[in-house]
Amino acid sequence: MSYAKVLCVGLVGVTGHLVEVEADLAAGLPAVVISGLPDTALHEARDRVRAAVVNSGQRWPNRRITLNLLPADLPKFGSAFDLAIAVALLGGSGELPLLPLERVAVLGELGLDGTVRPVRGVLPMVAAAARAGVERVIVPADNAAEAAVVPGVRVRAVDTLHRLVSFVRDGTPLIEPEAGGPAPAGDGPDLAEVAGQGLGRRALEVAAAGGHHLALLGPPGAGKTMLAERLPSILPELDDEAALEVTALHSIAGLLPPGGRLLRRPPFQAPHHTATVPSLVGGGSGLARPGAISLAHRGVLFLDEAPEFSRGALEALRQPLENGRVRLARSRGGAEYPARTQLVLAANPCPCAKPAGDAYCECPPQARRRYLSRLSGPLLDRIDVQVKLPPVRAAELMEATVDSESSATVARRVAAAREAAAARWAVLGRRLNAEIPGPYLRRPPWRLPGPDTAELRARLDSGSLSARGFDRIIRLAWTIADLDGRDRPDREDVREAIQLRTGDGT
Repeated sequence: MSYAKVLCVGLVGVTGHLVEVEADLAAGLPAVVISGLPDTALHEARDRVRAAVVNSGQRWPNRRITLNLLPADLPKFGSAFDLAIAVALLGGSGELPLLPLERVAVLGELGLDGTVRPVRGVLPMVAAAARAGVERVIVPADNAAEAAVVPGVRVRAVDTLHRLVSFVRDGTPLIEPEAGGPAPAGDGPDLAEVAGQGLGRRALEVAAAGGHHLALLGPPGAGKTMLAERLPSILPELDDEAALEVTALHSIAGLLPPGGRLLRRPPFQAPHHTATVPSLVGGGSGLARPGAISLAHRGVLFLDEAPEFSRGALEALRQPLENGRVRLARSRGGAEYPARTQLVLAANPCPCAKPAGDAYCECPPQARRRYLSRLSGPLLDRIDVQVKLPPVRAAELMEATVDSESSATVARRVAAAREAAAARWAVLGRRLNAEIPGPYLRRPPWRLPGPDTAELRARLDSGSLSARGFDRIIRLAWTIADLDGRDRPDREDVREAIQLRTGDGT
């Protein structure tokens, strides 16, 4: 037999596609030709595969070898095709009967000594194989626990090419993945550790309950970073669907912790202010990798010292914040990643950032205006909650843990508010108040009475508030009502929402 075919999976962004690896061996000068839009790493597979086959004790066929990866118009990236190529070659040369690999997806990178090395993105690859009707997959041993979390797929693992050859030829059992235990709970930062800052705590709770973006402005030591780092501790754990999405993104980025468990805690990303546009929204040569905003999907993206980020990096966040997705265009094909995250910005009021605030500030008024103007109006218009934190007083600092609520207490209120919102918006297929399109909130049955929104409409007519800001304040009012256990917002809820949005009256 001079032809063989083995199934594999390729990734474009976070989406997997079933790929057929074909091998044809013909008479002629010995050579290996790979077709099907391979990248550089895949072109180099011929050298890795040849060394791995020979060093595994198998005979290399000295014939003209043509390898084709179907569909041919789909770009192929990475080294996950190595193992499938090696098996297809041995099957085409007559060395292996490939019947045991019928409708089995084979994934893995080969070392020159025949070892099977782990690859990135195994979880979305296995999930794509399952959607295509493949019920059995063979993965590297170090990826077995990760692959096993995908339901409806039988996963087996190999550590060497020789083990896989023995399985196909003699029926030698493969490695079964170990059962993954529950993820460790971990002791993260707690809200009880935050001194004072009643306004900041309230803003954090409202942001968590409604999925709203948050901006914290104030002098150094006011607790901006402490509050932001504790936002994930009051968010609910991820459900199965969200956990699979988040774990798949971290798998592609190669950031999964050992053990291969689903990530249940909302992720937290805090890039340095020198971060570039590709590091924030995604990019890189070949297959565009997810950036910080996608790695924070279903979690929190925290930009500390936000005015110090480059303007281009900040402006690049506007479209993903609006659509919840990042679309990266490349000459060899684009990639799309989910990016439904909560953005938290923290900023000092001026460049000198004196701890005591305005009383000792050395910056002229124009310097203060210039510093905060680095956060553009269109970007801030997308931030639902914008609060100015006062300096912490000595009494608050000394009695920080006496009456402060813990994260667990606040998390229960947040969970109850989210459940109320999810029940209300189920007819729209939405779960969070921040996700509701403005037109739905401005018409029956969700439109609020005229007297309750009079102040809000006056601000819109005067030009001090944009239409986008109008809708975001209404969403905030619904979240405040949910936290207080009421089925509809009233005038006081709208007033508090205005204060949280604009800082007026705080």
